[in-house]
Amino acid sequence: MDEFDGFGFELFLVLERFLPVAPSWNTIAIVGVGMIGGSIGRGLLARGIVDRVIGIGRNSSRLELAKQVSAVSETTTDLAAGVAEAELTIICTPVGTIADFARQIAKNCPTHGLITDAGSTKRKIVESLQQTPSVSQFVGSHPLAGSEKAGVEHADGDLLVDRLVIVTPSELTAAGNTEKISRFWTSLEANVREMSPANHDQAVAAISHVPHAVASMLAAATPNSFLSLASTGWLDTTRVASGDAELWRQILTQNQTCVLNSLRDFEKVLTSFLNALEQGDQEAILKLLTAGKQRRDALAD
Repeated sequence: MDEFDGFGFELFLVLERFLPVAPSWNTIAIVGVGMIGGSIGRGLLARGIVDRVIGIGRNSSRLELAKQVSAVSETTTDLAAGVAEAELTIICTPVGTIADFARQIAKNCPTHGLITDAGSTKRKIVESLQQTPSVSQFVGSHPLAGSEKAGVEHADGDLLVDRLVIVTPSELTAAGNTEKISRFWTSLEANVREMSPANHDQAVAAISHVPHAVASMLAAATPNSFLSLASTGWLDTTRVASGDAELWRQILTQNQTCVLNSLRDFEKVLTSFLNALEQGDQEAILKLLTAGKQRRDALAD
């Protein structure tokens, strides 16, 4: 029995080297407790990853709702007080405000406190923060999960399970901080990929930002008189157009260059289709439709 116990302990030591170490947090603050921020908070509390989740916002009634749905354990409208003891603060606000919030948080959080975000753009945010050395503890993040539905009432503690989170450190980011932020997201059962801010923005322009713009323009171009006939095809294609328009204005303008480049690529394909349809070129039409089907089917459930 003693020999078996010794073997078991040695085996544990070997396995421990390959097992991820669960992060341990006492206090995490979330600025902006909507659907994304609320989902993160619910996931943290449900898994016992953190002792305290402090929700920070401007609307007391919305913060109270966040507490009622177990997205946070405490709330405050005072940013400085909310981050004063936070080992990690997650900014879940529209992208146009993230850099300013990060600067304010850096002035008020502990010196060892880390800052990340959930924004859909990265290059401009990181470039802005690089002008502020005191924000060196910021590590950008982008959870590729969400919904067109807004509000903490739609928060889901399992939102990030098996979903991708892109982490975007800059050249000023300490490697240890990147690792801590990556481990934070994996503790919520997400898959993490590291990219540069510029490469991130190019990629999401193609797979997120342009699809949203195209869906919105398609919805806007549909005559009101035909809407009563709309069924699953139109509804599925335009679903994301229901997203918050102001939030998406900020995203699209912050990532303007990459979005324009991706839109021009889309324009070339659309023009090819228009020409083929106008000329009745059956082979070209079939080729373009098949290419679209193959790309979509490659990611089919």
